[in-house]
Amino acid sequence: MEGFSTDTASLEQITGLIRWSGVLTSLLVVIGAIVVLRFLRDTVERLSAQFANRRFLFQKVATVLQFVIYVVTGVSVLGLSLDLDDGAIAVIGGTIAVSVGFAVKDLVASFIAGIMIMLDRPFQVGDRVSFGGQYGDVTAIGLRSVRMQTLDDNTVTIPNNKFLNEITSNGNYGALDMQVVMDFHVGADQDILQAREVVSEAAVSSRYAYLPKPVVVLVEQVVQSDLVAVRLRLKAYVLDIKYEKAFVTDVNLRVMQAFAKRGIKPPAVLHRSSLS
Repeated sequence: MEGFSTDTASLEQITGLIRWSGVLTSLLVVIGAIVVLRFLRDTVERLSAQFANRRFLFQKVATVLQFVIYVVTGVSVLGLSLDLDDGAIAVIGGTIAVSVGFAVKDLVASFIAGIMIMLDRPFQVGDRVSFGGQYGDVTAIGLRSVRMQTLDDNTVTIPNNKFLNEITSNGNYGALDMQVVMDFHVGADQDILQAREVVSEAAVSSRYAYLPKPVVVLVEQVVQSDLVAVRLRLKAYVLDIKYEKAFVTDVNLRVMQAFAKRGIKPPAVLHRSSLS
């Protein structure tokens, strides 16, 4: 009975901290924040579709505004719903520390990591990044997690604290254009200079190529599946990251057609004959 009385007293003390007259106002504030966030998201989508070359800017502004709305809404709800004085703060702090301290440690870590991401900016909304085996576009940076849209049209949610200890590769870092690397292999006995010219022409003639930046074809002899081959590594820029796969497909089709037309063969087993 003594324990039950103690629990009841604690519950009454916590209940007394709630400012019931402000609960309804807090609910309206939350609903208003949801409406504003939805309006902001729809507006950014419309502007991004209308002004494609400025969509990264719109997405960055939206991310900052969302962050501000979350913080202001949270502070407002606490201020309106709770009657806080020095004693109340001590009670809340003690209760949270004892009952949910361990349960929210990952959430707090993600929240702090989200602030660090906003300040350090290893990537931005709209960037094409590779992280933890996932590759795609960052669509949202929240207080708890980062959402990524993969090239297979899957939405991946990654907790912010994961980015503190792992390496993130950023393909474009706020720019519309991005370097794309493609490898082509031909036999070591083929006309390498002609093959290199074919690969270069295929890149520069693609409608998806961003020609203000250089197109480079690196040549290297490699061993592929126990065969001696020559690797032609193309480094070219696509004019917009959303055309990356279309650019790769276009260049590959052009190269394969040109190789077939000019008789440039893939790697094969070479038989050497020696003079007796």
